[in-house]
Amino acid sequence: MMAAFGRLSGVLGRSLVSRGRLYSAGAHAEHGDAARTWKILTYVVALPGVAVCMLNVYLKSQQHHEDERPEFVPYEHLRIRNKKFPWGDGTKTLFHNPHVNPLPDGYEDSGHDH
Repeated sequence: MMAAFGRLSGVLGRSLVSRGRLYSAGAHAEHGDAARTWKILTYVVALPGVAVCMLNVYLKSQQHHEDERPEFVPYEHLRIRNKKFPWGDGTKTLFHNPHVNPLPDGYEDSGHDH
């Protein structure tokens, strides 16, 4: 009885292994096709899309005038300072740019919109 069970398990084991190899080969072929599809999409869609976006940013930056900045309007609901910031003199935000970011009372350089 044990010998028959051993032979049966051996036959079943070999057929499962060969069946697994078949499925594995088919899955490998499917993955190869999917990888090829994504590679083609990368070169045909993604990279040209990135290039168009880069061109758009470059052209917009060429049109942008560095000397122009928005006029300061002292709205009550903007630039509220309830307490000082823990860096610098306490009035400037962490990523403060004096050319484009006004303080609560106007731009820092008093020559323009103060």
